[in-house]
This record gives sequence, C-alpha cells and structure tokens, in this order.
Amino acid sequence: MNLNFPWHLYLMAAMYIFAGVMHFIKPKAYLRIMPRYLPRHKLLVILSGVAEIALGIGLCFPATKDLSIYGIISMLAAFLLVHFYMLSGEKASAGIPKWILILRIPLQFGLMYWAWWYLRI
Repeated sequence: MNLNFPWHLYLMAAMYIFAGVMHFIKPKAYLRIMPRYLPRHKLLVILSGVAEIALGIGLCFPATKDLSIYGIISMLAAFLLVHFYMLSGEKASAGIPKWILILRIPLQFGLMYWAWWYLRI
C-alpha cells in the first residue's frame, strides 16, 4: 500500500471492493438486472464481483494502480449495457424508478472520469 496516494483513491478502492463483495452477499439483486441476451448470468455476476474486488485492491498499490484504473474504466463501460437494458421495460428495471435509472448513466461516466483522473498521480 502506498501511503502517498490521496485518501480519496482509497475511498474509490473501498467502494469497488464493497460493490464486489455485494455480488456474493446479494447475488439475486444482480441476477435480476442481467440482460436476457447475455449468457450464464450466475457466472457473470460472480466474475464481475471478483473483478470489482480485484480492481479495488489493485488501486492500492503503485505497481497495479494504473492497470486497475484501465480495468475499472473498461468494466464501467461494459456495465453500461446493464444500465441501458434496465431502461428497456418495467421488468428489466427491477422496480427502480426510471428517473434514477436515467441518472445512473451520466453517473457511470462520472465514475469513469474519477478513475481516469488518478492516472496523473
């Protein structure tokens, strides 16, 4: 761990680690929002959880920080498929109000920018 990194980079790391752990604590929540056109939903939920945990941990070390940032940006771009799918209908929305689903899309881009910003450190 690099103690010269800013605290908010560790906040980001904790956020992704927490999100990844939630894939294992509440897998049904993630299974409900998987687009029908993607195969093997259970495996994809597990893999995305593992990826979030690994990328979050990778943010904490100088040797893996930049690779983790590129991984996070790629992962967030891929997750846009899920966000757009959730806008496709009432069942796909998992009961989340449409206005929240719409706000999540620019939030994804904000999270990508937040990750990209740390490439300069």
